[in-house]
Amino acid sequence: MKEDIQNIKLKLSNPQDIVILSHRNPDGDAVGSTVALSRFLKKGNHAVKIIYPSEYPLVFQYLIEGMQAPLIYDLNPQECLEAIKTAGVIFLLDFNALDRIDKMGETVMFSKATKILIDHHIDPEPIADFILSDTKASSTSEMVYLFMRDLGMLERLDIQMGEALFTGLITDTGSFRYSTRGLTYQIAGELKNIGVDDYALSNLIFNSLEPKNLKLLGHCLANRMVLLTEHKAAYIFLTKDDYQQFGISRGDTEGIVNYLLMMKDIVLAALITEQPSIIKISLRSKDDINVQQMAAAHFNGGGHKNASGGSAYAKLDDVINRFTKVVPNFVK
Repeated sequence: MKEDIQNIKLKLSNPQDIVILSHRNPDGDAVGSTVALSRFLKKGNHAVKIIYPSEYPLVFQYLIEGMQAPLIYDLNPQECLEAIKTAGVIFLLDFNALDRIDKMGETVMFSKATKILIDHHIDPEPIADFILSDTKASSTSEMVYLFMRDLGMLERLDIQMGEALFTGLITDTGSFRYSTRGLTYQIAGELKNIGVDDYALSNLIFNSLEPKNLKLLGHCLANRMVLLTEHKAAYIFLTKDDYQQFGISRGDTEGIVNYLLMMKDIVLAALITEQPSIIKISLRSKDDINVQQMAAAHFNGGGHKNASGGSAYAKLDDVINRFTKVVPNFVK
């Protein structure tokens, strides 16, 4: 690891054209880690572009203010591919397999750029020249902070970077409820020490809902919640008609699955949504219930022990049936 850091530091000692990539449907950790790293690298006089396969939730727009907006492959594929082809260094953040960046994966694979992966998901594929992987880390944002530290360049850290990193910490740990370690709190403390206002950030992230979001939540809990009490599990499903009725857009369903785990005897929860061409499933659990294994084995996905997701090209009813059939294998 130390040798890798030294080689990366040498590579970054001269200005580079750098692309930072993260996964489709970027969440708070994807946006936070990429924005923080971008601001950090720009202080080293590098030319930096952030690219996401799809649009990011507008709730995180506060992180983008005052900087070049990320490129979105779905909106401008040619510009994104050209940026990848001409990059001298490519950072891959918060994902561990090229299929997470869809059609850009092949271009990245054949790029002659130096590729650096920073990620905390299990079993990273050999897709980069340098793989900085730590499954014990709470988030990729935590790892980006440690990356800056290991480079010996924490003096570059400012409040804007700190807000981006803290956003990743808050969102990927569910406000420090899971996937934490002592180091997570130490880093959070250091970010507060440089002036990050964690209360204001939490307010921006969690208290910025529109009326339609609360109406959607009420609909989910009243009309789309199904209890599997004999297995201490529950799920919520949303149909294409629900998406149209409530005008659901990217990010509007974030956090809904967590409400199921607020019930005393529920230890496994799922949100199953009918997208235009695919069914998505978000999985959450308590204690030792491993939803990462469920996502990998049955839904072409992965993630973390207590928070994972996947998808299937199938009918909504078929995915619901699959979920209910495999639940007993994971809740003993």
